[in-house]
Amino acid sequence: MSLRTFHLVFIALSVTLAAFFAAWSVEQYQANSEPSYALAAVLALVTAAALVLYGVAFQRKTRRLS
Repeated sequence: MSLRTFHLVFIALSVTLAAFFAAWSVEQYQANSEPSYALAAVLALVTAAALVLYGVAFQRKTRRLS
């Protein structure tokens, strides 16, 4: 596995983790109605979106290196 492939896999795993954390935060918000869980869910979704954009940019930048 090349370093580029490992990096892309690690980004994909990070996006998945952020999405699961967002889902957990929404579930906790529905159960407890604490605003901190809603904020955590929003921040996790923003993080997941930023990681997706970073992954796309990284893939485009390193496409010619492979």
